[in-house]
Amino acid sequence: MCTDTGISVVIPLYNEESSLTELTERIMTSLNGRSFEIIFIDDGSTDRSWETILAIGERYDEVRGIRFRRNYGKSDAMQAGFSKAKGRYLVTLDADLQDDPNEIPELIRMLEEGYDLVSGWKKVRHDPLSKTVPSRFFNAVTRFTTGIHLHDFNCGLKAYRREVTDSIYLYGEMHRYVPLLAKWRGFDRITEKEVKHHPRKYGKTKFGISRFLNGFLDLITLLFVSRYMQRPMHFFGSFGVLFLIAGGAISAYLSYLKIFMGQSLANRPLLFLGILLILLGVQFFSIGFLGEMINRWHIRSRRPEVSDKLHL
Repeated sequence: MCTDTGISVVIPLYNEESSLTELTERIMTSLNGRSFEIIFIDDGSTDRSWETILAIGERYDEVRGIRFRRNYGKSDAMQAGFSKAKGRYLVTLDADLQDDPNEIPELIRMLEEGYDLVSGWKKVRHDPLSKTVPSRFFNAVTRFTTGIHLHDFNCGLKAYRREVTDSIYLYGEMHRYVPLLAKWRGFDRITEKEVKHHPRKYGKTKFGISRFLNGFLDLITLLFVSRYMQRPMHFFGSFGVLFLIAGGAISAYLSYLKIFMGQSLANRPLLFLGILLILLGVQFFSIGFLGEMINRWHIRSRRPEVSDKLHL
C-alpha cells in the first residue's frame, strides 16, 4: 500500500495498449524496494488501453487507473493524476516506452538533494526530423522568453516535489511549461538531467504541428497573465501612449500643411492614418482603465472585512 512518503509515477496515455504491461514491469523493477504507486490516466483511448490497465491493476496493488470518457489532452490527464497522487515525490513519463523507467531512481535522488523539479533532457533523440526540428526551435524560443535554461521542455520524463504539483494547475498545453509555472510559484531550484531516449516500439506518434502552435499560444497567455494581470494599464496604456503620440504627430503635421501651406487634405491617406491611430490610442487607454477598475474591484471583493472587535 502506498504512503505519502513514497513515489507516485503518473502516466498519461492515449491508445497505448501494447506498451502498458512492459512499461509497468520496467517501473516495478526500477523502483524495487521503495514505496511507490503507478497511476495510469487513460485520456479517452479508443483501443483496449483501459482493459489492459484493469488487468494490470489486478496483478499489482501499486497500480491505479483513471479513465476519461473522451480525449481532453495531456495537461488535463496529468492534472488528474497529480490530484490523485499520494507520493511525496511525483514522476511523469510517457507511456510509449521511449522514456526509460531506469532513470527514475536518479531523478528521485536529485530531488532528495534539494531540487524542486528535475527535467529530463533527451540529448540523443530517436524521432523523425519532422518532430525533432520543430521541438528544438520551440525549446530555443521558450528558453529565450522564460529565462529558464532547460534544453528540453517537451520531455515527458520529469520529477517533482509534491509541493510543486500541489501549487500549479494544468490545462491546454500547459504541461510543457511546468518548470515556468513552478518558478512563478517560488520553486526556483530547477535543474535537468540527460536521460536515455528509445525508438518507439509500439503504435504511432500522437505528435502534430498543431501541438506546437497551441503551445506557443499558451506560452503567450502565460507570459501576459504573469506580467500584466495585476497592472493591465502598463500593457494597454503603453500601446495607447504610442498610438496617441504617433497619431498626434501626424495630425500636427497635417494641420501645419493646411494652416501655413494652404495644402488640401481631402486626398491625403495620411489623414486617415492619423485619425485611426488616435482612435486606437483612446481605445487601448479605455481597455487599460477598465482592466484596472475590474482588478481593483476584484482585489477589494476578496479583502476580508475588518471588525471593530478583536477576538483572541
